[in-house]
Amino acid sequence: MLKCEYIILKLSLNDYICNKYTGCVPTANYKLNTIQKMEELVSKIKTEFEALATDANLQIEKGNKAAGTRARKSSLDLEKLLKEFRKASLEASKK
Repeated sequence: MLKCEYIILKLSLNDYICNKYTGCVPTANYKLNTIQKMEELVSKIKTEFEALATDANLQIEKGNKAAGTRARKSSLDLEKLLKEFRKASLEASKK
């Protein structure tokens, strides 16, 4: 098995040889793994957004300064995840 960006590809012997000597990636596995990567990113985005909403509400309602700091950090992390999702989405649409 080869590990490719957090996703493990299960390759047949022919696919392994093709990948090892030519660098090609089997199309069926590649598309499947791109979709899995997008699903993983959506899950992370949902989790991060929930954390942002919780901390932002704590800052607004109770004036909690630490929650404001966490909310700002979550917004930066969310921005990175959204950029990754955009790249994965464009990559999936090209194949």
